Amino acid sequence: MQHTITVLVENKPGVLARVSGLFARRGFNIESLAVSITDDPTVSRMTIVVSGDNVVLEQISKQLNKLIDVIKVYDYTGESLVERELAMIKVNAEPRNRAELMQIVDIFRAKIIDVSEKSFTVEVTGSVDKVNAIENLLVPYGIQELVRTGKIAMVRGA
Repeated sequence: MQHTITVLVENKPGVLARVSGLFARRGFNIESLAVSITDDPTVSRMTIVVSGDNVVLEQISKQLNKLIDVIKVYDYTGESLVERELAMIKVNAEPRNRAELMQIVDIFRAKIIDVSEKSFTVEVTGSVDKVNAIENLLVPYGIQELVRTGKIAMVRGA
């Protein structure tokens, strides 16, 4: 089962290493990790996506709450979320394929953010499924480079 966890932590050096270390010690592979400062410059927000057993994940949440630098842990598993991911994809863009590539980019409401003689760099933002879908459509053209931010998420509503 996939779990989306948000951890609010004090914005200090070494906190990320301690938090990710808990997951590693329990044998969890972090599938996605996004960390950024919040509206409060003393607080950072970590959005962590992992797959695994509910019981072990509950133990990790309890251990995270015991860390001094951890302010709050939210397990969003089963919650209704607004979630997004950003990807930049550098794809081969031979002159004969450019029109097709531009159509794919347009259909996904993505943007071409860089153009060279032989490549386009595409920026796409959306759900993980949307990013996966455009990536899969661009594979036949030849992806030169790909970078993804990891999922960020918030609970829907108030």
